[in-house]
Amino acid sequence: MCADREVPLYVDLDGSVLRGDTLWESFASALRRHPVRTVTALFALASGRAALKRRLAQLGSPEIETLPLHERFVAWLREQRAAGRRVVLATAADRVLAEALAARVGVFDHVLASDGRRNLKGRRKLAAIRGDAGGAPFDYCGNGPEDVAIFAAARRAVLVGASPRVQRAAQSQAEVTAVFEPRPTRPQRLEWWLGALRPHQWLKNLLVLVPLLTSFRIEDPALGRVGFLAFVSFSLAASSGYLLNDLLDLAADRGHPRKRERAFAAGQLSVRSGFAGSAALLLASLAIAWVVGERFMATVFVYLAMTAFYSAFARRVALLDVALLAGLYTVRVFAGGAATGIAVSVWLLAFSVFLFFSLALLKRCGELVARRERNEATGKGRGYEVSDLAVLQSLGIATSCAALVVLALYVQDPDAARRYASPQVLWLMLFGLLVWLGRLWLDTARGRMHDDPLVYTLSDRGSRWTVYGLLVLFGVAAAIELPD
Repeated sequence: MCADREVPLYVDLDGSVLRGDTLWESFASALRRHPVRTVTALFALASGRAALKRRLAQLGSPEIETLPLHERFVAWLREQRAAGRRVVLATAADRVLAEALAARVGVFDHVLASDGRRNLKGRRKLAAIRGDAGGAPFDYCGNGPEDVAIFAAARRAVLVGASPRVQRAAQSQAEVTAVFEPRPTRPQRLEWWLGALRPHQWLKNLLVLVPLLTSFRIEDPALGRVGFLAFVSFSLAASSGYLLNDLLDLAADRGHPRKRERAFAAGQLSVRSGFAGSAALLLASLAIAWVVGERFMATVFVYLAMTAFYSAFARRVALLDVALLAGLYTVRVFAGGAATGIAVSVWLLAFSVFLFFSLALLKRCGELVARRERNEATGKGRGYEVSDLAVLQSLGIATSCAALVVLALYVQDPDAARRYASPQVLWLMLFGLLVWLGRLWLDTARGRMHDDPLVYTLSDRGSRWTVYGLLVLFGVAAAIELPD
């Protein structure tokens, strides 16, 4: 029997060395950089899968140094190489990416890969391995169902990140000597998906109920049902956008101290499943929107268009990104009006625009403060520098004050006296908002702000109770007539 070091070791890349697939990583990277050219590049599939891989690699090669690896398996490969064993990367990935990954890992003596004409997968890969090994015995490391035939032809098999079905197939046809990174359990995957969908962010979609609340018609069962469907539709659309945003922002997230732990950035969930999940959520959202009505469906389309524009372009342009974020909040209010047939007043529109613009700036300032503490001058995928912090803080505080001025003017308006049982209580709401917004900006300057003001508000006890108090005051102003 041959000693292990005398038998060459052939290693798969996608899903084995790499926690992911270079084709889908390239697609996500290309879509972020060149959206239109990436869509047209899909026609290269008519010339074969290898041609598509080459075209996407040319349009949007992912940042090789940040791609997540199966570190324990890579460490084992280094041990094999140090023992004098010949280690060859044999992959269906495009050669340009395969050679770059091989250079990063630094353990491979040779690379077998797709070349733009031939897709080195399954039987073709097996033929290439046999040709490279000269008919001698070889061992193979892989993870997919297309690798089972190669396992059967190998002397020994090593599984990396393989599903239970592939493990059973490999064990029935080959001698499996090691299993690395077994497929995560269903509860683990569910936990990762919940994190990626960000259900806590659905609280933002309660904004669709604002027209119902401010018109005091929340108790109408028919309108309440429509409002609930609108909330669900926007929540699904928002989660679809969150998935797409994560996929388009993989490189930036992998360079971030906290966001690198997100499921797609860490390679816990595949990029392919992310695109599929985003599409499924989008279709479900549109189906519910169609049930609600044409006007509401139009606002959902506007929201989706704004989200796509933000993810593909606006997020990298200073202040345009903030305007789009504020618009994404405001369009939720309009959507609530479109769903219920309740007109959105000029007062509510003005207050919403200023408040949401301020919160969007708060988010950017929090990121810049964190960047300053890490001694970073700029950030990937953003149009800001740390030196912009003072300007953004001033603009954010000014827009916070503008929102409060709008509310103060509304309290003095005769319409407020007619609509509210105790309009004078709104002055207490104004004072509470002043305290809450001031606290947010103060904690941002001190570096305590989370990337998302909503998450911060939910986790900070003082902010949380302030918001509760504001809701109580609104209820009192609307329903309880107090003596003058």
